[in-house]
Amino acid sequence: MIALSIEDILVDAGFAIAGVATKLESALALIEAGACDAAIVDSNLAGVCADPAAIALAARGLPFVVLSGYSQEQMRSPFVGARFLQKPCRPELLIETLTAVLPQH
Repeated sequence: MIALSIEDILVDAGFAIAGVATKLESALALIEAGACDAAIVDSNLAGVCADPAAIALAARGLPFVVLSGYSQEQMRSPFVGARFLQKPCRPELLIETLTAVLPQH
């Protein structure tokens, strides 16, 4: 439900959504498809560590924002250096942070 709420917030703000992944396998498939300019990633997807998603995004040079219930200090190394927001997060801050990481066209 959180992912769908975030999707609504971003669509209302004018973002195009390439997809929503609530499981690691889905996230990796979206990344492999290469249909996005940036991503929002939780460090835990349905109880599974999302390190492979962070690694795949970094390998493709895609910027991402970490949106997590964990603290920044609890982030594992693949997430270090990414923009970080802790849940719950104000929609305006999420929009501002995602805009900041997007490549300028």
